[in-house]
Amino acid sequence: MVNAPLQRPKFAEFFAGGGMVHAALGASWDCALANDIDPMKCAVYRDNWGGNRLIEGDVAGLDPSALHQPLDLVWASSPCQDFSLAGNGKGLKGMRSGVFYHWMKLISQSVKAGFAPRVIAFENVTGLMSRAQGRDFTYVLNSLASLGYRVGALEIDARHFVPQSRPRLFVIALRKDIDANALRLSAPTGVFHTEKLRRYVNAASVDLKSDFVWWAHSAPAPSDIALEQIIDKKPDTAWFEDSQVDALLAMMSGPSSARIAQARRAGKREIGLLYKRGRPDENGKIRQRAEVRFDGIAGCLRTPAGGSSRQTIVFVKGNSIKARLLSSKEAARLMGLPESYKMPARYNSAYKVAGDGVVVPIVSYLEAQLFQPMLAA
Repeated sequence: MVNAPLQRPKFAEFFAGGGMVHAALGASWDCALANDIDPMKCAVYRDNWGGNRLIEGDVAGLDPSALHQPLDLVWASSPCQDFSLAGNGKGLKGMRSGVFYHWMKLISQSVKAGFAPRVIAFENVTGLMSRAQGRDFTYVLNSLASLGYRVGALEIDARHFVPQSRPRLFVIALRKDIDANALRLSAPTGVFHTEKLRRYVNAASVDLKSDFVWWAHSAPAPSDIALEQIIDKKPDTAWFEDSQVDALLAMMSGPSSARIAQARRAGKREIGLLYKRGRPDENGKIRQRAEVRFDGIAGCLRTPAGGSSRQTIVFVKGNSIKARLLSSKEAARLMGLPESYKMPARYNSAYKVAGDGVVVPIVSYLEAQLFQPMLAA
């Protein structure tokens, strides 16, 4: 007698971008639905994963029946600009981050129709915890809890998995009819139960605390990916002219200039990552500054909105200083994407796919630490 093959769990991915959740879950999961409004990102998704399950368009216009099917995981990485430090601070009232309401309406309609997914995951910037004095984060958690879910959150910095500083908030909700006793902690002792997250929960209402869960998780193994390993030997970005390098050096703040001097004295190749930022001078006037780091960690990749948001890589060896924009492949590697992943040919499009995405190894970590145990409960 031949045993029937085990059915693979199914997931739906909203604000899917280039399908980084798909990349993380891999062949052990089936994608039931993917959605994004951006034509360029949808083209990248199709190039990598096919388009059979992809619905291109505004989440507000999706037919609710698309979710009327058994789903084990619904993932959403909704736009973060209105929550981020670089954003305008409007939070859920902003046009971009406010699409959360449309997504939540879709999930609510699915639950009421009898198709409540086992697990719901929502990823966004950590600024969600502080915007509107925490009211936006409370709204997100209460919205999920009201649908019959236990809710918890982890604050995870990508630097635990890849050489990129990218702290993000991951809300994980489990349907209340599923036994979660083996997955919950009585106190926030996990490595990703950060001080910021603890302060928020301590100040939360009693009603929210009754539905909030400190999800159990183990510390990840230290990342063995060094910054040196992400360097692209055939970059699609041109080297800066000497005059451009000199201009960057002239824009540097005092601490950054000191880091350059220290790297020069090292006598070996040092790799730095640089961003241009607006900083107030001694008179309070905002001036553009070049800030560089040599700690082996890249700054957070962001959506390109002009030259200041694109990261520059700097190579220093003695008196020699070379610089260029981070290449498309380097951006992909910093997001933990496999070498086989097909990035768009246009540079700004590739940078946008990476900057708007979720770090692949973090999703894989959550799948092993929480999603699989939740499905087995």
